[in-house]
Amino acid sequence: MNAISSPFRVAVLDDYQRVALQMADWRSLPASVSVEVFDRPLGSLDAAAAALQPFDAVCLMRERQPFPRALFERLPRLRLLTLTGGRAPSLDSAAATDHGVLISHTRSGGTHETTVELTWALILATARHLPREDRNVRAGGWQHTLGTRLHGKTLGLLGLGKLGAGVARIGQAFGMNLIAWSTNLTAARAGEVGAELVRKEALFARSDVLSVHLVLGERSRGLVGAVELTRMRPGAIFINTSRGPIVDEAALIAALQENRLAGAGLDVFDQEPLPPEHPLRRLENVVLSPHLGYVTAESYAEYYHDTVENLAAFLAGKPLRVLNPDVLGKMRPPPLRGDGPAERMRRAKPSFATKPSDTSA
Repeated sequence: MNAISSPFRVAVLDDYQRVALQMADWRSLPASVSVEVFDRPLGSLDAAAAALQPFDAVCLMRERQPFPRALFERLPRLRLLTLTGGRAPSLDSAAATDHGVLISHTRSGGTHETTVELTWALILATARHLPREDRNVRAGGWQHTLGTRLHGKTLGLLGLGKLGAGVARIGQAFGMNLIAWSTNLTAARAGEVGAELVRKEALFARSDVLSVHLVLGERSRGLVGAVELTRMRPGAIFINTSRGPIVDEAALIAALQENRLAGAGLDVFDQEPLPPEHPLRRLENVVLSPHLGYVTAESYAEYYHDTVENLAAFLAGKPLRVLNPDVLGKMRPPPLRGDGPAERMRRAKPSFATKPSDTSA
Protein backbone atom coordinates (compact mmCIF):
# COMPACT_ATOMS: atom_id res chain seq x y z
CA MET A 1 0.00 0.00 0.00
CA ASN A 2 1.14 3.53 -0.76
CA ALA A 3 0.34 6.73 1.11
CA ILE A 4 0.69 10.40 0.38
CA SER A 5 3.57 12.35 1.90
CA SER A 6 1.35 14.92 3.62
CA PRO A 7 -1.96 14.31 5.41
CA PHE A 8 -4.73 13.42 2.97
CA ARG A 9 -7.93 14.63 4.60
CA VAL A 10 -11.21 12.86 3.88
CA ALA A 11 -14.67 14.18 4.79
CA VAL A 12 -17.55 11.71 5.09
CA LEU A 13 -20.77 13.70 4.79
CA ASP A 14 -24.30 13.28 6.10
CA ASP A 15 -23.75 10.21 8.25
CA TYR A 16 -27.01 10.85 10.09
CA GLN A 17 -26.91 7.60 12.08
CA ARG A 18 -23.16 7.84 12.83
CA VAL A 19 -22.53 4.38 11.38
CA ALA A 20 -20.12 5.04 8.48
CA LEU A 21 -17.00 4.06 10.42
CA GLN A 22 -18.59 0.78 11.52
CA MET A 23 -19.62 -0.32 8.04
CA ALA A 24 -16.16 -0.74 6.44
CA ASP A 25 -12.48 -1.19 7.27
CA TRP A 26 -11.32 2.43 7.20
CA ARG A 27 -8.09 1.45 8.98
CA SER A 28 -6.99 -0.34 5.83
CA LEU A 29 -6.27 3.07 4.34
CA PRO A 30 -2.75 4.53 4.52
CA ALA A 31 -1.62 5.98 7.84
CA SER A 32 -1.40 9.49 6.43
CA VAL A 33 -5.13 9.52 5.64
CA SER A 34 -7.31 11.26 8.21
CA VAL A 35 -11.09 10.81 8.17
CA GLU A 36 -13.63 13.24 9.58
CA VAL A 37 -17.33 12.39 9.68
CA PHE A 38 -20.14 14.95 9.55
CA ASP A 39 -23.40 13.72 11.03
CA ARG A 40 -25.60 16.70 10.09
CA PRO A 41 -26.25 18.59 6.85
CA LEU A 42 -23.77 21.35 6.16
CA GLY A 43 -26.53 23.70 5.09
CA SER A 44 -25.94 26.66 2.78
CA LEU A 45 -23.33 26.94 0.04
CA ASP A 46 -21.25 29.26 2.23
CA ALA A 47 -21.40 26.84 5.16
CA ALA A 48 -20.49 23.87 2.97
CA ALA A 49 -17.57 25.72 1.39
CA ALA A 50 -16.21 26.77 4.78
CA ALA A 51 -16.52 23.27 6.25
CA LEU A 52 -14.96 21.47 3.28
CA GLN A 53 -12.03 23.83 2.58
CA PRO A 54 -9.40 21.62 4.29
CA PHE A 55 -10.32 18.35 2.58
CA ASP A 56 -8.69 16.51 -0.33
CA ALA A 57 -11.56 14.03 -0.73
CA VAL A 58 -15.27 14.13 0.07
CA CYS A 59 -17.48 11.05 0.45
CA LEU A 60 -21.08 11.78 -0.51
CA MET A 61 -24.15 9.83 0.56
CA ARG A 62 -26.31 9.92 -2.55
CA GLU A 63 -27.50 13.48 -3.25
CA ARG A 64 -27.87 14.63 0.37
CA GLN A 65 -25.22 17.31 -0.13
CA PRO A 66 -25.64 19.30 -3.37
CA PHE A 67 -22.38 19.89 -5.22
CA PRO A 68 -22.93 22.67 -7.80
CA ARG A 69 -20.20 24.37 -9.80
CA ALA A 70 -20.08 27.24 -7.32
CA LEU A 71 -18.98 24.85 -4.59
CA PHE A 72 -16.21 23.32 -6.71
CA GLU A 73 -14.92 26.83 -7.39
CA ARG A 74 -14.44 27.39 -3.66
CA LEU A 75 -12.64 24.11 -2.93
CA PRO A 76 -9.25 24.32 -4.68
CA ARG A 77 -7.77 21.51 -2.57
CA LEU A 78 -10.47 18.98 -3.52
CA ARG A 79 -9.26 16.15 -5.74
CA LEU A 80 -11.70 13.26 -5.24
CA LEU A 81 -15.42 12.78 -4.73
CA THR A 82 -16.66 9.29 -3.98
CA LEU A 83 -20.41 8.92 -4.40
CA THR A 84 -22.66 6.19 -3.05
CA GLY A 85 -24.76 4.79 -5.86
CA GLY A 86 -24.30 5.49 -9.53
CA ARG A 87 -25.87 8.91 -10.03
CA ALA A 88 -26.64 12.15 -8.20
CA PRO A 89 -28.62 14.85 -10.04
CA SER A 90 -27.41 17.46 -7.54
CA LEU A 91 -23.75 16.79 -8.42
CA ASP A 92 -22.33 18.85 -11.31
CA SER A 93 -20.02 16.28 -12.91
CA ALA A 94 -18.98 18.67 -15.69
CA ALA A 95 -17.79 21.16 -13.07
CA ALA A 96 -15.89 18.38 -11.31
CA THR A 97 -14.09 17.56 -14.53
CA ASP A 98 -13.32 21.22 -15.22
CA HIS A 99 -11.74 21.52 -11.77
CA GLY A 100 -9.74 18.29 -12.05
CA VAL A 101 -11.83 16.45 -9.46
CA LEU A 102 -12.32 12.74 -10.08
CA ILE A 103 -15.68 11.16 -9.21
CA SER A 104 -15.78 7.52 -8.18
CA HIS A 105 -19.05 5.79 -7.45
CA THR A 106 -20.13 2.65 -5.62
CA ARG A 107 -22.44 -0.22 -6.43
CA SER A 108 -26.18 0.34 -6.04
CA GLY A 109 -26.53 -1.25 -2.63
CA GLY A 110 -29.61 -3.18 -3.75
CA THR A 111 -31.72 -0.04 -3.57
CA HIS A 112 -34.31 -1.23 -6.09
CA GLU A 113 -35.40 -3.97 -3.72
CA THR A 114 -35.23 -1.82 -0.58
CA THR A 115 -37.27 1.00 -2.11
CA VAL A 116 -39.94 -1.42 -3.29
CA GLU A 117 -40.16 -2.80 0.24
CA LEU A 118 -40.45 0.66 1.77
CA THR A 119 -43.13 1.62 -0.76
CA TRP A 120 -45.27 -1.23 0.49
CA ALA A 121 -44.53 -0.37 4.11
CA LEU A 122 -45.94 3.11 3.42
CA ILE A 123 -48.95 1.78 1.49
CA LEU A 124 -49.90 -0.56 4.32
CA ALA A 125 -49.18 1.94 7.08
CA THR A 126 -51.28 4.58 5.35
CA ALA A 127 -54.16 2.25 4.47
CA ARG A 128 -54.41 0.93 8.03
CA HIS A 129 -53.45 4.15 9.89
CA LEU A 130 -50.69 2.31 11.72
CA PRO A 131 -48.72 5.30 13.07
CA ARG A 132 -51.88 6.89 14.46
CA GLU A 133 -53.10 3.65 16.03
CA ASP A 134 -49.66 2.98 17.47
CA ARG A 135 -49.78 6.37 19.22
CA ASN A 136 -53.33 5.60 20.44
CA VAL A 137 -52.30 2.31 22.01
CA ARG A 138 -49.22 3.80 23.67
CA ALA A 139 -51.38 6.59 25.12
CA GLY A 140 -53.74 4.04 26.67
CA GLY A 141 -56.38 4.07 23.95
CA TRP A 142 -57.63 1.45 21.53
CA GLN A 143 -59.26 1.45 18.07
CA HIS A 144 -59.84 4.93 16.63
CA THR A 145 -59.83 4.48 12.84
CA LEU A 146 -61.22 2.35 10.02
CA GLY A 147 -58.66 0.95 7.63
CA THR A 148 -58.89 0.34 3.89
CA ARG A 149 -58.80 -3.14 2.33
CA LEU A 150 -56.41 -3.35 -0.61
CA HIS A 151 -57.70 -6.58 -2.20
CA GLY A 152 -59.78 -5.74 -5.25
CA LYS A 153 -58.71 -2.09 -5.27
CA THR A 154 -56.83 -0.39 -8.12
CA LEU A 155 -53.12 0.32 -7.80
CA GLY A 156 -51.94 3.07 -10.13
CA LEU A 157 -48.26 3.27 -11.02
CA LEU A 158 -46.80 6.54 -12.24
CA GLY A 159 -43.75 4.99 -13.87
CA LEU A 160 -43.11 1.31 -14.55
CA GLY A 161 -39.34 0.89 -14.56
CA LYS A 162 -37.55 -1.49 -12.18
CA LEU A 163 -39.10 0.08 -9.09
CA GLY A 164 -42.59 0.42 -10.49
CA ALA A 165 -42.52 -3.13 -11.80
CA GLY A 166 -41.39 -4.42 -8.40
CA VAL A 167 -44.26 -2.61 -6.68
CA ALA A 168 -46.67 -3.95 -9.31
CA ARG A 169 -45.72 -7.58 -8.67
CA ILE A 170 -46.47 -7.22 -4.96
CA GLY A 171 -49.74 -5.49 -5.83
CA GLN A 172 -50.72 -8.59 -7.77
CA ALA A 173 -50.02 -10.70 -4.69
CA PHE A 174 -52.45 -8.50 -2.75
CA GLY A 175 -55.11 -9.10 -5.40
CA MET A 176 -55.10 -5.54 -6.69
CA ASN A 177 -55.93 -4.37 -10.21
CA LEU A 178 -52.95 -2.67 -11.85
CA ILE A 179 -52.94 0.37 -14.12
CA ALA A 180 -49.93 2.43 -15.20
CA TRP A 181 -48.80 5.45 -17.16
CA SER A 182 -45.58 7.25 -18.04
CA THR A 183 -44.51 9.24 -21.08
CA ASN A 184 -42.89 6.38 -22.99
CA LEU A 185 -44.67 3.41 -21.45
CA THR A 186 -46.09 0.89 -23.96
CA ALA A 187 -48.99 -1.50 -23.56
CA ALA A 188 -46.60 -4.42 -24.08
CA ARG A 189 -44.33 -3.31 -21.24
CA ALA A 190 -47.30 -2.73 -18.93
CA GLY A 191 -48.65 -6.17 -19.80
CA GLU A 192 -45.39 -7.82 -18.72
CA VAL A 193 -46.29 -7.09 -15.10
CA GLY A 194 -50.03 -7.53 -15.50
CA ALA A 195 -50.84 -3.82 -15.71
CA GLU A 196 -53.16 -1.95 -18.06
CA LEU A 197 -51.70 1.06 -19.86
CA VAL A 198 -54.02 4.05 -19.38
CA ARG A 199 -53.92 7.75 -20.12
CA LYS A 200 -52.43 10.02 -17.48
CA GLU A 201 -55.86 11.48 -16.64
CA ALA A 202 -57.31 8.01 -16.13
CA LEU A 203 -54.41 6.96 -13.92
CA PHE A 204 -55.29 9.63 -11.36
CA ALA A 205 -59.06 9.24 -11.72
CA ARG A 206 -59.13 5.45 -11.34
CA SER A 207 -56.44 4.77 -8.73
CA ASP A 208 -57.35 3.84 -5.16
CA VAL A 209 -53.62 3.85 -4.41
CA LEU A 210 -51.29 5.87 -6.62
CA SER A 211 -47.54 5.34 -6.29
CA VAL A 212 -44.84 7.48 -7.96
CA HIS A 213 -41.83 5.76 -9.54
CA LEU A 214 -40.15 8.25 -11.87
CA VAL A 215 -36.64 9.65 -12.09
CA LEU A 216 -36.52 13.36 -11.34
CA GLY A 217 -35.77 15.37 -14.48
CA GLU A 218 -37.04 18.31 -16.46
CA ARG A 219 -40.03 16.34 -17.79
CA SER A 220 -41.02 14.91 -14.40
CA ARG A 221 -40.44 17.97 -12.18
CA GLY A 222 -43.86 19.21 -11.04
CA LEU A 223 -45.61 16.51 -13.06
CA VAL A 224 -48.13 15.90 -10.28
CA GLY A 225 -49.91 19.16 -9.58
CA ALA A 226 -53.25 20.48 -8.38
CA VAL A 227 -55.06 19.35 -11.55
CA GLU A 228 -53.86 15.75 -11.20
CA LEU A 229 -54.59 15.60 -7.47
CA THR A 230 -58.10 17.00 -8.01
CA ARG A 231 -58.83 14.08 -10.33
CA MET A 232 -58.13 11.54 -7.57
CA ARG A 233 -60.95 9.83 -5.67
CA PRO A 234 -61.82 11.22 -2.20
CA GLY A 235 -60.77 7.94 -0.56
CA ALA A 236 -57.53 7.53 -2.52
CA ILE A 237 -54.04 7.16 -1.10
CA PHE A 238 -51.00 8.90 -2.59
CA ILE A 239 -47.50 7.41 -2.20
CA ASN A 240 -44.16 8.96 -3.14
CA THR A 241 -40.84 7.17 -2.63
CA SER A 242 -39.28 8.70 -5.74
CA ARG A 243 -38.33 12.39 -5.41
CA GLY A 244 -40.18 15.24 -3.75
CA PRO A 245 -40.07 17.81 -6.59
CA ILE A 246 -42.00 15.47 -8.92
CA VAL A 247 -45.04 16.58 -6.91
CA ASP A 248 -46.32 20.11 -6.29
CA GLU A 249 -45.91 19.93 -2.51
CA ALA A 250 -48.22 22.86 -1.78
CA ALA A 251 -50.99 21.28 -3.87
CA LEU A 252 -50.56 17.95 -2.08
CA ILE A 253 -50.69 19.61 1.34
CA ALA A 254 -53.89 21.43 0.35
CA ALA A 255 -55.51 18.19 -0.83
CA LEU A 256 -54.63 16.50 2.46
CA GLN A 257 -55.71 19.42 4.65
CA GLU A 258 -59.07 19.50 2.87
CA ASN A 259 -59.41 15.68 3.14
CA ARG A 260 -59.75 15.36 -0.63
CA LEU A 261 -57.41 12.38 -0.23
CA ALA A 262 -57.69 9.69 2.40
CA GLY A 263 -54.00 9.95 3.10
CA ALA A 264 -50.45 9.97 1.81
CA GLY A 265 -47.28 8.03 2.51
CA LEU A 266 -44.19 10.12 1.79
CA ASP A 267 -40.50 9.26 1.94
CA VAL A 268 -39.23 12.22 -0.10
CA PHE A 269 -39.69 15.97 0.10
CA ASP A 270 -38.81 19.22 -1.64
CA GLN A 271 -36.39 20.09 1.15
CA GLU A 272 -34.50 17.42 3.04
CA PRO A 273 -34.21 17.08 5.95
CA LEU A 274 -37.80 18.26 6.32
CA PRO A 275 -37.81 21.58 8.26
CA PRO A 276 -39.11 21.25 11.85
CA GLU A 277 -42.10 23.55 11.29
CA HIS A 278 -43.12 22.06 7.95
CA PRO A 279 -46.95 21.66 7.65
CA LEU A 280 -46.63 18.00 6.64
CA ARG A 281 -45.41 17.24 10.16
CA ARG A 282 -48.76 18.36 11.57
CA LEU A 283 -51.12 16.36 9.33
CA GLU A 284 -52.70 13.25 10.86
CA ASN A 285 -53.51 11.70 7.47
CA VAL A 286 -49.87 11.51 6.35
CA VAL A 287 -47.30 8.80 7.10
CA LEU A 288 -43.82 10.31 6.93
CA SER A 289 -40.46 8.56 6.64
CA PRO A 290 -37.12 10.42 6.36
CA HIS A 291 -35.96 9.25 2.90
CA LEU A 292 -35.38 5.67 4.02
CA GLY A 293 -35.74 3.98 0.62
CA TYR A 294 -32.05 3.03 0.43
CA VAL A 295 -31.25 3.16 4.16
CA THR A 296 -30.59 -0.44 5.20
CA ALA A 297 -27.62 -2.13 6.85
CA GLU A 298 -27.01 -4.18 3.71
CA SER A 299 -26.98 -1.12 1.43
CA TYR A 300 -24.71 0.86 3.73
CA ALA A 301 -22.25 -2.02 4.05
CA GLU A 302 -21.89 -2.13 0.27
CA TYR A 303 -21.72 1.65 -0.06
CA TYR A 304 -18.98 2.16 2.52
CA HIS A 305 -16.97 -0.91 1.50
CA ASP A 306 -16.82 0.52 -2.01
CA THR A 307 -16.10 4.03 -0.68
CA VAL A 308 -13.00 2.81 1.16
CA GLU A 309 -11.99 0.81 -1.90
CA ASN A 310 -12.37 3.93 -4.06
CA LEU A 311 -10.17 5.96 -1.72
CA ALA A 312 -7.46 3.30 -1.65
CA ALA A 313 -7.51 2.91 -5.43
CA PHE A 314 -7.25 6.67 -5.97
CA LEU A 315 -4.26 6.93 -3.64
CA ALA A 316 -2.61 4.04 -5.45
CA GLY A 317 -3.04 5.87 -8.76
CA LYS A 318 -5.54 3.31 -10.07
CA PRO A 319 -8.98 4.86 -9.59
CA LEU A 320 -12.05 2.62 -9.71
CA ARG A 321 -15.59 3.11 -10.98
CA VAL A 322 -14.90 6.53 -12.49
CA LEU A 323 -17.96 8.57 -13.48
CA ASN A 324 -16.05 11.32 -15.29
CA PRO A 325 -13.21 9.62 -17.22
CA ASP A 326 -12.43 12.87 -19.09
CA VAL A 327 -10.83 14.14 -15.88
CA LEU A 328 -8.04 11.56 -15.93
CA GLY A 329 -5.80 13.68 -18.15
CA LYS A 330 -6.30 16.76 -15.97
CA MET A 331 -5.47 15.28 -12.56
CA ARG A 332 -2.31 15.85 -10.58
CA PRO A 333 -0.99 12.44 -9.47
CA PRO A 334 -0.72 12.18 -5.67
CA PRO A 335 2.86 12.18 -4.32
CA LEU A 336 3.41 8.72 -2.82
CA ARG A 337 5.77 7.14 -0.35
CA GLY A 338 6.08 3.67 1.12
CA ASP A 339 3.82 2.70 3.98
CA GLY A 340 3.96 -0.58 5.87
CA PRO A 341 1.33 -2.34 7.98
CA ALA A 342 2.79 -1.16 11.29
CA GLU A 343 2.58 2.46 10.25
CA ARG A 344 -0.99 2.01 9.06
CA MET A 345 -1.97 0.62 12.45
CA ARG A 346 -0.70 3.79 14.14
CA ARG A 347 -3.17 5.97 12.29
CA ALA A 348 -5.37 7.97 14.67
CA LYS A 349 -8.99 6.92 15.04
CA PRO A 350 -11.25 8.92 12.69
CA SER A 351 -13.22 11.68 14.37
CA PHE A 352 -16.75 13.01 14.14
CA ALA A 353 -17.57 16.61 13.37
CA THR A 354 -21.03 17.74 14.41
CA LYS A 355 -22.02 20.73 12.36
CA PRO A 356 -25.25 22.68 12.88
CA SER A 357 -27.60 22.71 9.92
CA ASP A 358 -29.28 25.84 8.62
CA THR A 359 -31.86 23.90 6.59
CA SER A 360 -34.71 25.18 8.78
CA ALA A 361 -33.82 28.84 8.22
